[in-house]
Amino acid sequence: MTERPYHPIANYGIIGNLHTVALVSLQGSIDFMCFTRFDSPTVFASLLDNQKGGFFEIKPDLDELNYKQLYLPDTNVLLTRFLSEKGVAELTDFMPVKEKEKNCVLVRSITATRGKMAFTMHCNPRFDYARADHTIEGTTHEVIFTSKGEDKTAFRLISGIPLEIRGKDVVAHFTLCEKEKADFVIEAISIEKNRSVEESLTYYTNEGFYETVNYWKRWIGKSKYKGRWLEMVNRSALTLKLLTSYQFGSSVAAATFGLPSVIGGERNWDYRYTWIRDAAFTMYAFLRLGLMDEAHAFMHWIEKELTTITRKDEPLQLMYGLDGHTTIHEEELLHLEGYRQSSPVRIGNGAFSQLQLDIYGELIDSIYLFNKYGGPITYEFWQKMEPQIEYVCHNWQNPDHGIWEVRDEQREFLQSRVMCWVALDRAIRIADSRSFPSPIDKWRKIRDEIYRDVFTNFWSEKKQAFVQYKGSDVLDAAALLMPLIRFISPFEPKWLSTLDAIEKELVSDSLVYRYRTDKGATDGLAGEEGTFTMCSFWYVECLSRSGKIEKARLYFEKMLGYANHLGLFAEQLGFRGEHLGNFPQAFTHLGLISAAFELDAKLTGWEADQHIKDPSIG
Repeated sequence: MTERPYHPIANYGIIGNLHTVALVSLQGSIDFMCFTRFDSPTVFASLLDNQKGGFFEIKPDLDELNYKQLYLPDTNVLLTRFLSEKGVAELTDFMPVKEKEKNCVLVRSITATRGKMAFTMHCNPRFDYARADHTIEGTTHEVIFTSKGEDKTAFRLISGIPLEIRGKDVVAHFTLCEKEKADFVIEAISIEKNRSVEESLTYYTNEGFYETVNYWKRWIGKSKYKGRWLEMVNRSALTLKLLTSYQFGSSVAAATFGLPSVIGGERNWDYRYTWIRDAAFTMYAFLRLGLMDEAHAFMHWIEKELTTITRKDEPLQLMYGLDGHTTIHEEELLHLEGYRQSSPVRIGNGAFSQLQLDIYGELIDSIYLFNKYGGPITYEFWQKMEPQIEYVCHNWQNPDHGIWEVRDEQREFLQSRVMCWVALDRAIRIADSRSFPSPIDKWRKIRDEIYRDVFTNFWSEKKQAFVQYKGSDVLDAAALLMPLIRFISPFEPKWLSTLDAIEKELVSDSLVYRYRTDKGATDGLAGEEGTFTMCSFWYVECLSRSGKIEKARLYFEKMLGYANHLGLFAEQLGFRGEHLGNFPQAFTHLGLISAAFELDAKLTGWEADQHIKDPSIG
């Protein structure tokens, strides 16, 4: 097999069906797909090993090509265009949204829009993270792949183009004249009888295509946001929806695992799980957009988890499996090279057993917002939440691993302490507004004790700033959340001094490091990270709230320029502006939506105020 290059992480689009996703390169190759769920083993993973991982490629047989990729507006249907002097072709990729996970379908259609072109299709699946062999059998237009692994994953590849079995792969060579089209469909082998080849191809490339387009257009049409940067906000919302489970109502932190935040380094994690923190912020974003069904689905999921842990008398974990399972053992896939030799590639996530106290604040804040805007929570639900609030009361002073999941010693982190304050503050507000019979006086006393602790013990006279952990002089961009969660006024002198210190030490133009290991921060891992894109959006929102509207707008719009060609963001940006880390990253898109809301509202008020001062404006 000819050596396939590793493409930049940013050179991918994402499609999905609310059960799983696939990443499609700018060159038309599906290089990552878990089948049939977000957390299932991969069937294509050449993104993590370009020789062993597996791929599904459709490309013109031409050496000189230009590429263009775009989404059909307001959908997650992806178009990849191949442009050459000899012809132009368009590849359409989508996954129909089905209620059942096991009805997983991937549809790929290639059309010659100009000229006559020859093409090659190469389907190269490698099951169970490329650990399992597979059998292959079929006819001219239908081939069935079956894993020999424990899960016995199976799918069929069908096409109107003749298929050729070549070893463990399937290839097809074909020529299309102008306006001719070739279709390829992967279907999960389900207990329900699959349609015939002709019936499936006809359905998916006609009714199925329009049903998928209309599904996404109807969904984003429910959004209430009509402000500035609408296209980017909608793309972020559509991306968050792709990372949300239709079946469970939970959401994953990112679509992928193993993509590095340091090229060639060891910071390669699995993000295909439900972090309480990320999921709570996702629900908040959906609430702000007026997308209530998703908020209700998440609340149903969290109530189910609370029922289980209440019965077992356990505290919250920081992350769960999509279906709520609690054990997420970390494992290294040593047979995979890793993206550009970034190893080890990991599945599972050992951080699931870490103590991270901030999750209580994020969760209870989202419940507070849901109770306020999404509909009243029941007293039965609240009774399941109260033991978690009591847990905060008894454990808020403990050191933990913090929002960044450091893998060395536990510390008393500022962000964890502040979010414990949020947990109690929002609990008091919920109980008071609903007249729930809760120990509000006790909660208020502890909340105020936390507040005094933060102001007394997390302030550095040397740095003139709130610091990462008690007794340190280390700065952390997580402090940017302090005014955003209304712990402190954005105009308070100590906050403005903290913002100045963060700007001097962690900010480079519009780019923000979460912390600097070369400035005294430690996390137990080797390698210097890039800038954290989510923190850049927090920074923009802080500038806006502090009255620096024009500066906030400039930096926000500069950050939008770091998105990839489809408006997608990974977790981090490297020194050259390259995307790093798992992709696309939910938290980054959440930060974008939140910053856009805040800045749009401030700009609307600011421009109105300018108009009053100078009637000639506008």
